[in-house]
Amino acid sequence: MNRHAGARRPRGLVAAGLLAGGGAVLAVALWPTGSGNGPGPADHADDSPPAVSSPAPEPSRNYALSKAPRTIPAVREHKAARGPGWKPAKEGRVVVAGADAPELGDEARLLAGELKLGFAEGEQPREGDVELALVSGAENPEAYTLSVSDRRVRISSTGPSGVFYGTRTLKQMARGEGAAPEGIVRDEPAKAQRGFMLDIARKHFTAGWIEDRIRELADLKYNQLGLHFSDDQGFRIESSSHPEVVSAQRLSKAEVKRILALADSLHITVIPEIDSPGHLGAVMKAHPDLQLRDTRGVPSRGAVDISKPASARIVDDLLREYAKLFPGAYWHLGADEYRALMVPNPEASYPQLTALARQKFGPKAKVQDLATGWLNDRAAVLRPYEKKLKVWNDGLFRGGIVAAARDLEVEYWTGKEYSAREPVEYLKDGRKLVNLNDEYLYYVLGEPNTFKYPTGQRIYQEWTPLVVRGSKPVPASYGDKILGARLAVWCDFSDAQTQDQVAAGVRMPIRALAQKVWDARQPSLSWGEFGKLAQKLG
Repeated sequence: MNRHAGARRPRGLVAAGLLAGGGAVLAVALWPTGSGNGPGPADHADDSPPAVSSPAPEPSRNYALSKAPRTIPAVREHKAARGPGWKPAKEGRVVVAGADAPELGDEARLLAGELKLGFAEGEQPREGDVELALVSGAENPEAYTLSVSDRRVRISSTGPSGVFYGTRTLKQMARGEGAAPEGIVRDEPAKAQRGFMLDIARKHFTAGWIEDRIRELADLKYNQLGLHFSDDQGFRIESSSHPEVVSAQRLSKAEVKRILALADSLHITVIPEIDSPGHLGAVMKAHPDLQLRDTRGVPSRGAVDISKPASARIVDDLLREYAKLFPGAYWHLGADEYRALMVPNPEASYPQLTALARQKFGPKAKVQDLATGWLNDRAAVLRPYEKKLKVWNDGLFRGGIVAAARDLEVEYWTGKEYSAREPVEYLKDGRKLVNLNDEYLYYVLGEPNTFKYPTGQRIYQEWTPLVVRGSKPVPASYGDKILGARLAVWCDFSDAQTQDQVAAGVRMPIRALAQKVWDARQPSLSWGEFGKLAQKLG
């Protein structure tokens, strides 16, 4: 099980009127340091002796009041102070207490390598050091406090992920200004799910390229990577249960395990997706007898015939195989664009589906009921693996005899489907959703149909997590039901860009989205200033 699977949704900041990245602010209660006065014995979760006294510092009045650091995403709060701040130096170390080393040792070694510092376990921090610490409390484990005083840094949180995000902030401070300013940063994300989705089914991406994106995402405090690895054009991960469906260009399971290990070490959960009952063309290439056909015998592109028991058997084989490979907390069931439900009269066009629907669910049942039953059955296959299950919004239907399982999270991507449903309809129904608005967050290779490559500027200036469909936000009262957002790369025309061009194309959209899901308020920097900061930070 992924070590981050139990992370709770973050609570909101309780202080009003804070300025993103700006100046003196109101105090915030219950931050994970245990006090609001910077590093010191009162902040430690254990009873270890205090640090050895260092020479008295220069009077603080000799220093100007510190300025808030500039990072991506911007820190939520910085309490300014007077003092020398902290700079990475040759004799500096990253220090963790012995009790915290099992959970924070990897984070400490990573930061030490990045800032060219030493590493020490179980030693008292001294001038020039960075201390990483876990503290007790019920606060959001993704929140952290970063205190700079006495030429030392202390990063604390109730969870390893929060400490890690604090190290990302410090890394950016060192890269951007060469130093960390005196004072206290208190920070946490606005949204619990902050993700990037990659279509590796239509286009093969190398393991090394995916690993580079994971490192980039981690530095921006993302915590999810979606891998859509099965579609009409390809099936891109090695399989032992059905090797006949796998494409020549694919990731080996060894490569996937390497990707998963890196992601886990950087607090990113990988979310696999095997889409069904549509988008299964690669599977049906090896099993053409399972392809859905209408009354005229015309095959339905990518659609499996869900009236055939063999269709469920092969999909369930694959679900069980990969549920064991991917240990993370989430699984994406797909369920979008099933061709049988994209025609005016599904019951007339696909009588075999209609017959089975009525046999299973009664004389008034329709094809949508059979499709919903398929979705619920696939969800039941995965529940023993303790996955939180996701589904595209057009895989859920209004009315009908059969209702989709209540625990499915909606991934809302479009309102252009047949019989489109507005986001509010799902929210009123009590569904929680993740925002993948195809107007702002869809990077579709070749720009087919009406898609245009998203820009960081549009996301930064126009989009918020409330803008779920088109450019119109849903009422703010639904904010808590919007769990987060994800930028999606789809490879409809796989040769339209190389993987390096994709990396360059998504660079600023990824950074803009990182800002808006970490802090949904209006950013303090202009777009021009944000772009210059992104260039400076790399």
